[in-house]
Amino acid sequence: MEKFEKITGVAAPMPMINVDTDMIIPKQFLKTIKRSGLGVNLFHEMRYDDDGNDIPEFVLNKPQYREAEVLVAGDNFGCGSSREHAPWAIKDFGIRCVIAPSFADIFYNNCFKNGILPISLPQEKVDVLMKDAEKGSNARMTVDLEEQTVTTSDGEVIPFEIDSFKKHCLLEGLDDIGLTMEKADAIAAYETRAAAERPWV
Repeated sequence: MEKFEKITGVAAPMPMINVDTDMIIPKQFLKTIKRSGLGVNLFHEMRYDDDGNDIPEFVLNKPQYREAEVLVAGDNFGCGSSREHAPWAIKDFGIRCVIAPSFADIFYNNCFKNGILPISLPQEKVDVLMKDAEKGSNARMTVDLEEQTVTTSDGEVIPFEIDSFKKHCLLEGLDDIGLTMEKADAIAAYETRAAAERPWV
């Protein structure tokens, strides 16, 4: 998994509340088990009309936000079904960090497993970042995981809290498989010892 340390990029404002996983990646795109290729379908029903043309008013279709790396969103982001395709689509689009007042628990945890940093902040702090994001591509936001800060284009620094274990996993680029492989030597030693002590198993 790609490490997350520090990014500086364009932030897209999406003040909608209760954005669920079906809005993030509709059910017809859940047939694949690949993590790549879903970015084009991110927010499909809001991004495209019935003929597959871009809807110009949608934030990620606007020229200044087409390469956004941060998404500033409304309350209860990622609610709904527990589809892991949602963070896959977000990451594949190029968004590495989502900031909102709150997240659905399963989506929140799935983000960490897929190299995305979800940051939960009080509404008044999200409002500051939303306003900054509305400035467009000239306003670049910095997210520093090591320092646990978000810095606006005007230099305002907003600290955030994060679980120390989840922080470690993102900084080191460790998903569940990576965490297991960190213990490969201990696992191999156990298997060798177990085979010697219980050869009949």
